Amino acid sequence: MSAKSAINKEVFIPHNEKMLAAVQVKRRTKKKIPFLATGGQGDYMTFICLSVTNKKPSHLSITKVKQFQGSSSFIKRSQWTIDQLRQVNGIDPNKDCPEFDLMFENAFDQWVAGSAGEKCTFIQILHHTCQRYSSARKPEFVNCQSKLLGGNSILHSAADSVTSAVQKASQALNERGERLGRAEERTADMMNSAEQFAVTAHKV
Repeated sequence: MSAKSAINKEVFIPHNEKMLAAVQVKRRTKKKIPFLATGGQGDYMTFICLSVTNKKPSHLSITKVKQFQGSSSFIKRSQWTIDQLRQVNGIDPNKDCPEFDLMFENAFDQWVAGSAGEKCTFIQILHHTCQRYSSARKPEFVNCQSKLLGGNSILHSAADSVTSAVQKASQALNERGERLGRAEERTADMMNSAEQFAVTAHKV
């Protein structure tokens, strides 16, 4: 089971929620936190997760989940509603990069994802979900590539790929049908010619 599947099973499903996206991250800047405040549990992995409640009306949340070294379990550390999210900063609108910032009403975190691809996928899904679920007060997306926010999102791209594949398959079948049709016509012409030859030969 992947880490993201395990997080969904352990953290969200028991609370009647569904995880929509998750990205593994590290801080770009170290926070000065007293040793006792962290519990002294050593190294850990951090995931930023987007989830939605199964119960209507749907409520979106962004949750910080950690897995400490030597432990197989995941722990929910912080959680914000989507209405508390004020800004998503993609850092560079001109190229793929793994860095991004999240600004909430009471928190500001600077993250670097495991890869630019993971970050892009997370922001695409976050933006799409905010447009669909959040209230009139939607978070601001700044310094994000247009492909992450517009019609070329990963969801649309997937749909376009399927549509393209269907169109290509349909075109291939049509071309094949045309070739078969022409072959049948040639076969019919040859049969007619043979019949006419046989009739003529019989008359002679």
